[in-house]
Amino acid sequence: MGFNCGIVGLPNVGKSTLFNALTATAAAQAANYPFCTIEPNVGRVGVPDPRLDVLAEIGKSIKVVPTSLEFVDIAGLVRGASRGEGLGNQFLANIREVDAIIHVLRCFEDSDVTHVEGSIDPLRDADVVETELMLSDLDSLERRLNTAQKRARGGDKESIAAVAIMEPLVKALQDGRPARTAIPEGQEEAVRRLQLLTSKPVLYVCNVEESSAATGNAFSAKVEEKAKAEGARVVIVSAAIEAEISQLPQTERVEFLEGLGLHDSGLDRVIRSGYDLLGLLTYFTCGPKETHAWTITQGTKAPQAAAVIHKDFERGFIACETIAYPDYVACRGEAGAKETGKMRVEGKEYVVRDGDVLLFRFNV
Repeated sequence: MGFNCGIVGLPNVGKSTLFNALTATAAAQAANYPFCTIEPNVGRVGVPDPRLDVLAEIGKSIKVVPTSLEFVDIAGLVRGASRGEGLGNQFLANIREVDAIIHVLRCFEDSDVTHVEGSIDPLRDADVVETELMLSDLDSLERRLNTAQKRARGGDKESIAAVAIMEPLVKALQDGRPARTAIPEGQEEAVRRLQLLTSKPVLYVCNVEESSAATGNAFSAKVEEKAKAEGARVVIVSAAIEAEISQLPQTERVEFLEGLGLHDSGLDRVIRSGYDLLGLLTYFTCGPKETHAWTITQGTKAPQAAAVIHKDFERGFIACETIAYPDYVACRGEAGAKETGKMRVEGKEYVVRDGDVLLFRFNV
């Protein structure tokens, strides 16, 4: 099961620098000119989770395997992209494939790094990108709605249902609002199949100068106000600092962060926020061979959670032995949880919770 976040923004806002730091590679070319990222760069990163090491210590595991999230560095968008300006068509095609959008906004002054719009204004930059995405959505949706309306007049039931879903979305886009603000209740999956750019969840990442990494600045404060009004999330990072941290040995990173007044890296916050943005949770399997974190969506039942490990686990599912993470830790493992009655046997209807330590029983 793969989940990915597309890193988007105007040229020269720090997208590729952030991506390089996220993946601790130089896979994306970070350069001071527009469109240096011609093809989407893809990197998988481990999701930071301190629970893994605790479980591994209790289970005396030889190996620790974190769950991961995929990040896609997408070429910079410019004004007019919905009409094909710059690399607009390619940008829009690439972003259509991702599950969520991480929108990087430049919140720092630097005369050595050019800005495609000529000045620093993160709210304007956010509007430029959002407008281009909305224009693209509106163009494709109006055509589909027109076709569906013609068929609906002939009594086609599927088209009647499609019109009911699309009409509020088109109205929102015409009013200058993204599609995610007008999704009819209970129709999330139907809207997802429409592959609208502005129906995807968004995380704003404010790229600030080093001195503002811990507190943010006036630019990022404006973005936080915008996000609060939209019900969106914000993470403040200094991409330059994160790039430097990614090159340090693990043992030196904590001291480096503390010297900057930071408790954790901005990248860790981006990864965790991206994970939450997608509505994901983690369950664990733990034993002498390995402690392994597994990703599922919220609301997943036990058989489907088992399928993440292997399809046969779902097909032959019988039950799962379940221990909540706090209980596993307090009881110092499976044996202690059994003795104290903290281990439960759950069936096919059990909805897996974040932090569950599971052992699947199956028969194929």
